[in-house]
Amino acid sequence: MRRRGEDDDLVLTTAARAEQTVEVASTATKLFLALMAHDDRTRTLVTEVLPHAFPWVRFLPKEAVREFVVELVETLEAAESLRNPAPVAHLVAAWRNTASVYADPELLAVLRRDGSDAGAADEPPAEA
Repeated sequence: MRRRGEDDDLVLTTAARAEQTVEVASTATKLFLALMAHDDRTRTLVTEVLPHAFPWVRFLPKEAVREFVVELVETLEAAESLRNPAPVAHLVAAWRNTASVYADPELLAVLRRDGSDAGAADEPPAEA
């Protein structure tokens, strides 16, 4: 259902259906976390198959991919304990943005340049 203005769209569902969705995501997360804790081979396998789930990781350096896996597992565990997927979505978006920088050699070069800090930016003017 769409509302006027800049607010997010609303989705109508039953409370039972929403709870089922949360329960399925929670179950999948717990299973994934248990597999990751099982042994090193599982962690290695997850790192190897990650490009199938997140194709953009191919632009990240290998060490960054491993860092993403560690952060993803930690964030999944913490977010699942809150039953709140927002931290996971935020983490994935942040790493996707990082991969986007690595995918653009010109932008990466600009960001790697040594530069001086220009200081704090001025407050934008108030809207009329």
